[in-house]
Amino acid sequence: MSRVIFHIDVNSAFLSWTAVKIVMEGGQDIREVPSVVSGDPSDRRSIIAAASMPAKKLGIRAAMPVTMALRILPQLVIVHGDWEWYKRCSEGFIAICRSYSPVLQQFSIDECFLDMSLRCGGRDPVDIATRLKEEIKSRLGFTVNVGVGPNKLLAKMASDFEKPDKVHTLWEHEVRDKMWPLGVRDLLWVGKKTEERLVAYGIHTIGDLACLSVGQLTRLVGSKFAAQLHENANGRDDSPVETEVQEAKSYSAERTFAKDLSDPKDIDRALFHVACIVAHRIRRDDFRASTVSMFVKYTDFSVAQRQTSLDQPTDVTALILNAARRMLAEVWDGVVPLRQVGLGVSKLTHETVEQMSLFEDPKMDYYREWDRQYDAARAQAEDARLLAYERKNPADPRVANVEEKAYLCNTDHLKKNDLQDTHETE
Repeated sequence: MSRVIFHIDVNSAFLSWTAVKIVMEGGQDIREVPSVVSGDPSDRRSIIAAASMPAKKLGIRAAMPVTMALRILPQLVIVHGDWEWYKRCSEGFIAICRSYSPVLQQFSIDECFLDMSLRCGGRDPVDIATRLKEEIKSRLGFTVNVGVGPNKLLAKMASDFEKPDKVHTLWEHEVRDKMWPLGVRDLLWVGKKTEERLVAYGIHTIGDLACLSVGQLTRLVGSKFAAQLHENANGRDDSPVETEVQEAKSYSAERTFAKDLSDPKDIDRALFHVACIVAHRIRRDDFRASTVSMFVKYTDFSVAQRQTSLDQPTDVTALILNAARRMLAEVWDGVVPLRQVGLGVSKLTHETVEQMSLFEDPKMDYYREWDRQYDAARAQAEDARLLAYERKNPADPRVANVEEKAYLCNTDHLKKNDLQDTHETE
């Protein structure tokens, strides 16, 4: 049986969902004017989460700093996001999609895949996709694009064609005419650095890429990625629509500062915050990590990073933090201002057996009790419905101060335990 896959993507999701709410309350439809969804425009860290079509025509795009967008158009309409409302819109969107097929994979808060292979029943998939699109529009008030193809890759590529409120197909026989003329960056999973490398060798379009052998690509991007690029450029993808959430392979968190920081105490505090977040997440998902990585970003946006392996897997904040602190001393001189700091863990396992050590930290019981209390405090603030989205979206504002309170409340206790000098956990 031939596969039929839909990829449904909400058009400018955050802006569309905000617009629906404003219209419901009797306000102007911000989709019709240059507008964006963002945070506080006075905060240089604020970036645009979504932009209206009139704003996009002026060159204003998602991920652009608000300050830059205001230089393009000082009269730009800026609205703040409403996460609770976005969740309601997403849940309604997913519910309608699921009514068309139970084989649904939510790709993010505003997009999903549907396996329609058994649902089309000889009917034209485009007619069904159009009906789905119109039902979402009439019932929920916002528009989507639907891509239709024989696999997830081509369905996703099709949904990215002309927007908004469209249905597009990308069947195997259409790859040469519809996909190959596109720039190589338009191929799924091709990032900026890969694009630069390919273009430097005269590979400008997906068609150029498709005509290269795996051997030629291997010399440019490595063997593993070369095989994937070759298959994708030729429209091939056999990955299933996964109805179950897949386990994470890594966890990370980062903190961008409102102003550049150079005080070691401030940097240590920021590293403590991200360590708390990452350790909490792996404990919540019943993981332990064997590898810790960290990075710092300087004011010129250059990045220095390190990675280290632990003696054994752990979920203890103190051990993760200490590893990060040791690496921080290797990449930062304690003087040059920093813009951002981040921490991640990988090589995850559910194994809970620990090797016995004659040199185990005698304060380990204190560390674990501290983690238990921290997890309990954060759990009171978290909304479980956010967990499916938190790897892509900012943390719920209700938990934003939990790490700060933990840091402040434990600083004095640390001094009593003589941990400050040895940089143990706060």
